[in-house]
Amino acid sequence: MAKSHLGPGLLPPPPPPPPPQYWGLTLGLAYVSINCGVTSCGPSQFFSGSKPKAHQSRGRLRQLTGVLGIIKPREGFRQACSANEAASPASLAGVSGDGKGKETTRSHPHSTALGEEKLALRKRRAGAAMAVAAAEVAAAEPWPELELAERERRRELLLTGPGLEERVKAAGGRLPPRLFTLPLLHYLEVSGCSSLRAPGPGLAQGLPQLHSLVLRRNALGPGLSPELGPLPALRVLDLSGNALEALPPGEGLGPAEPPGLPQLQSLNLSGNRLRELPADLARCAPRLQTLNLTGNCLDAFPAELFRPGALPLLSELAAADNRLRELSRDIAHLASLKTLDLSNNQLTEIPAELADCPKLKEINFRGNKLRDKRLEKMVGGCQTKSILEYLRAGGRGGRGKGRQEGSEKEDRKKRREQRKQRRESGEVDEEVADSARLMLKVLHVSENPTSLTVRVSPEVRDIRPYIVGAVVRGMDLQPGNALRRFLNSQTKLHDDLCEKRTAATIATHDLQAVRGPLLYTAWPPEDLKIVPLGRREAKAKELVKQLQLEAEEQRKQKKRQSVSGLHRYLHLLDGKENYPCLVDAEGDVISFPPITNSEKTKIKKTTCNLFLEVTSATSLQLCKDIMDTLILKMVELNKSTSENKEEEALSDTEPGAGCGPSDSSLDPRAGKDGQCPLVVEQVRVVDLEGSLKVVYPSKADLLTTPPYVTVVR
Repeated sequence: MAKSHLGPGLLPPPPPPPPPQYWGLTLGLAYVSINCGVTSCGPSQFFSGSKPKAHQSRGRLRQLTGVLGIIKPREGFRQACSANEAASPASLAGVSGDGKGKETTRSHPHSTALGEEKLALRKRRAGAAMAVAAAEVAAAEPWPELELAERERRRELLLTGPGLEERVKAAGGRLPPRLFTLPLLHYLEVSGCSSLRAPGPGLAQGLPQLHSLVLRRNALGPGLSPELGPLPALRVLDLSGNALEALPPGEGLGPAEPPGLPQLQSLNLSGNRLRELPADLARCAPRLQTLNLTGNCLDAFPAELFRPGALPLLSELAAADNRLRELSRDIAHLASLKTLDLSNNQLTEIPAELADCPKLKEINFRGNKLRDKRLEKMVGGCQTKSILEYLRAGGRGGRGKGRQEGSEKEDRKKRREQRKQRRESGEVDEEVADSARLMLKVLHVSENPTSLTVRVSPEVRDIRPYIVGAVVRGMDLQPGNALRRFLNSQTKLHDDLCEKRTAATIATHDLQAVRGPLLYTAWPPEDLKIVPLGRREAKAKELVKQLQLEAEEQRKQKKRQSVSGLHRYLHLLDGKENYPCLVDAEGDVISFPPITNSEKTKIKKTTCNLFLEVTSATSLQLCKDIMDTLILKMVELNKSTSENKEEEALSDTEPGAGCGPSDSSLDPRAGKDGQCPLVVEQVRVVDLEGSLKVVYPSKADLLTTPPYVTVVR
């Protein structure tokens, strides 16, 4: 036994520091403890064999793991201690102290009995403890947005950007628990994160005042575990663009009794993989007003959805692009329904009871193969009012069975005679006129000597490289609210297909004010000047600064983070040294995507020829798809405007007779045969050397069109 060197009143010498091979684990634990606000401890404190220091280390580790919530405190301490013992040369190689600070080598009494398997087990334990320390470091990744929101007591929070992906992945594909300690939040948005698979536990308990929850374009699915509710104050829930397949009890929106979402008004589940809706949806959200189910795999609505009094406030139901085979007659129980979109499904019949919805103003059944061919033709070309009158009168195979068979034959004979007389007198048959009014003609660049060209500079390659353009002639925006409807349709495309301008941006210009050729380039903010819509000329740097100040003022007034207007898109410019812009031949900036257009080319009621542009930082095909949708929407709006002008001049007043023949005198743009086509002129996009990059519309564009649109190339 070594002699003691202690004298009276002397303390034992401090233990030696650990060998270098343990410093990684020690420093990792110390780093995590520092970042979590736990008192740091040095290597000697972790590896000291004295009881007081081991007790202190245990307390620190308990505090550390308690804050992070990763492992139980005692298990964490045991793992750390097991790692120390397993990695220690004293246990593996028989190295020990002699009491004087020197090391002597001796044989381990049990080394032979342990064998290679136990040595390997100890090494695995050491590796596991190192992995725990690494996970603790990852979980302690800073969230400055949460710190700022807590410090400023903000009502709204937006989490987005490239850094979000890795932080959510490090947190196990869930939102950080600290987020659910901000009880003042009214608005929370986490979008565009492919690592987010579940919101995580604690949302309902930690955010009781949440009014809006936006979790778009993430990877949520196949269910929601745990379920979202109860959220008693939630009014808007957006789960679009995820991978949800089902929302069963316990993995859905919330409980049904009592209602988990009693104040919910808007629910967006579009762009998922839902095969069925939860049967208790109406009981979970009894005050629902807007339900968007577009782009799922639904083949039927649950019967409970249309139960009398189930959803008394539902005014908008969209379920386009699904697999719906049948629409229940009980839909008439939706007393507040105003808009119904069931286009591009597999419906074969429309129940006559739909006409009993007292407030229904707009319906869309295009893209369904209806058995009633007259009704299918009306769905493709006529107004909602005419379709509802047809259904109300019975149509074919509906409630009209009460009509006398002889009377029906007499009516059909009378209509045939009228069509024969019109043909003999040179008038256009009503069916031919209907199809003609929905004709879309494509004008090739070779047929247009004054075609517009867009040149693209290399500066946009790393900012917003993709652009597609087109010229549309023949729009009629003068009657009634035609201009407002056109602008509203553009806004809706921005919110849906363009994903609130994060995926792409649409800009429309009065062609008469556009001076070609155009240049698509990127300039520094201090050099880019534009006259924004409704504002004075300003440099981009000043405009963005002004919008930021306005946004901050809005937040202070409303005590929340969300803003409106152009302010919603300012974050899309974060980190950009140069801003994209479209410049005309006179050097004027006519477009500053994704923020605003120029007052110079503003659309007016007198505008009939337009230049359209779609830009994107994502893909060229996305630009083309959005341009296809925009042009087809313009065809539909133009047709609707024409019908409004002709409504009083319809010659056939029988309910369900369809849209009557066109009176060419009502439309100065109509030809001698009564046609009112829109003309789409190709626009070429080239590089600065003149090499073609893209031309729109090409032969591969505008291929998927509704049956009521005829594209002539």
